[in-house]
Amino acid sequence: MTIQKQWQFRPPKHTEDIPFIARELDISTFLADILLRRGFKDVQEMDRFLAPKLARLTPPKDWPEIPKAAKIVADKLLQHKKIVIWGDYDVDGITATTLCLDVLEHHGIRAGYHLPHRHHEGYGLNIAKIEELHAQGYEILLTVDCGISNLKAVERAKELGMTVIISDHHLAPKDLPVADAICNPRIMPPESTPCQELAGVGVAFYLMAQVNRLLAEGLRHKPFCMDLVLDLVALGTLADLMPLTGENRILVAGGLKHIAQARRKGIAALKVMAHVNVSQEMKSTEISFRLVPRLNASGRMRHADTALHLLRTRDPQEAMRLAQELDALNTTRRSEEEKILQEARVQAKKALKTYSSSLVLYGSNWHPGVIGIVASRIVEEFGRPTFILCDAGDHLKGSGRTLGDLDLHGMLTEISSCLISFGGHRAAAALNVRRENLEQLKQRFDASAQRHLSSQPERQTLLLEGEINLSQAFCAETLEEIALLEPFGQKNPEPIFATPPLLVERHDYLGYDQKNILLTVWDAKAHIRMQAKGWRMAQTFPPPSLERKIVQLAFVLRLNIFRGIATPELEIKDIHILQKMPDNEKKDISVPEMSFVPN
Repeated sequence: MTIQKQWQFRPPKHTEDIPFIARELDISTFLADILLRRGFKDVQEMDRFLAPKLARLTPPKDWPEIPKAAKIVADKLLQHKKIVIWGDYDVDGITATTLCLDVLEHHGIRAGYHLPHRHHEGYGLNIAKIEELHAQGYEILLTVDCGISNLKAVERAKELGMTVIISDHHLAPKDLPVADAICNPRIMPPESTPCQELAGVGVAFYLMAQVNRLLAEGLRHKPFCMDLVLDLVALGTLADLMPLTGENRILVAGGLKHIAQARRKGIAALKVMAHVNVSQEMKSTEISFRLVPRLNASGRMRHADTALHLLRTRDPQEAMRLAQELDALNTTRRSEEEKILQEARVQAKKALKTYSSSLVLYGSNWHPGVIGIVASRIVEEFGRPTFILCDAGDHLKGSGRTLGDLDLHGMLTEISSCLISFGGHRAAAALNVRRENLEQLKQRFDASAQRHLSSQPERQTLLLEGEINLSQAFCAETLEEIALLEPFGQKNPEPIFATPPLLVERHDYLGYDQKNILLTVWDAKAHIRMQAKGWRMAQTFPPPSLERKIVQLAFVLRLNIFRGIATPELEIKDIHILQKMPDNEKKDISVPEMSFVPN
């Protein structure tokens, strides 16, 4: 029961300025129009956006708490104290840990690290492992992408005499840990930090850049070139779905160049396993769908150490072996995800008879490594905030997702008395709950959802730039102009356009599993025929149900390269069926033009 998406068009703004902007920036009026619709106010702001230069990054010394934390770390290391990096088992935490190890290794410092096991330890710090690390002689504990909510574990580390530096980006609890220093832009007022929405690896980047400078001064040798870890920053930032504006946009743009060069043996091997040429440039969307899932499969299905070893190795043969292992784990993950999704769908349909505004679904045999992905798929299909729960020893653990602007973390705060613990962001969160409180969780979460939502399913809004015909879509210059908006991600989405009314000449399945569709469409006014691919759309639009129908497609432009020939094609995001079309009227489509509607 996929819910029909609601199309919303960005309204035109200051159209009289478009020719001037195009001349000043040497871009097309098409791109100038997109920038205006996206809210850019002047040529200077547009220029900064179109040219995300590393020189425009905020220096580490100008970030709150970074200089203090870096000095503590550097001073202790120069006193030959042993340091351990505690990361997370997702791509953000893995890349942040790798980054720290790379910088410290350059200065001859052999740091320890710990990535917790998702199934045995769970997210964040735990007291037992901290005591073990202390017994091994570690005196400095540096967290990356975690730690802000682990009050008791940090307190125990301090009792043991450890120096604790927290580097994190998650939402903080009311009380902060008693660490020696905390680097977390989210705990700072927006006006006092250059960017509140760094990924965990982004925070680690700025912290280690300052540590790097201080160590180079103290050891009197050449500093590490921080450009060399921008590939890690890009991977972690894209994987954690951070907004690609401001500092993040610059960091990711710089990182994409290093991923294209693939100097890191592990990234080269990963590209091979993803069927990408080693020296090929990759768009942010390609990285998110081809590289990130393979890296994430390590922590989801087994242990995140495999992914870390891949990113750290300098041996091409070992890199290929590890990449093959991750590829196999990712295949297993996809199979497990599909099995759980089918079971969750059945549960969801039954649950909606009792709980109208939310879904809390539980399976005793569901794999904890994929419940977050399944939650996203259920939200997209049923349009309700969703938690997917599974067994975690003597209690249950869950991963949640939502649509729109609903604050999932805020909802959990409202019902925290029935939970063991929780954490996360507005759109994605995790929780732990006692088994006997499962029904209470369902009731209270649904009551919270009812306060924030209507009883009707939340319709996913598809924000479109405007309408273009197939003649413009087929033009190579259009793709080149759109590429100037890269990298795409949160708060800088890939442009979605609407077609004019089109005739569907043919409607087929695409792929062996018959989950995807392939349309051949005809634009009568432009006299152009193109192919359009719809991923996972066969359940909603099974072939040949669209043949001979008039449709409008919401789409993004893609370049299909086959045997060295590049051809533009449409990737369908949604379909609106307008009317049927008799054969003898194939070239006379008379459907009113779409008009822009305000936000």
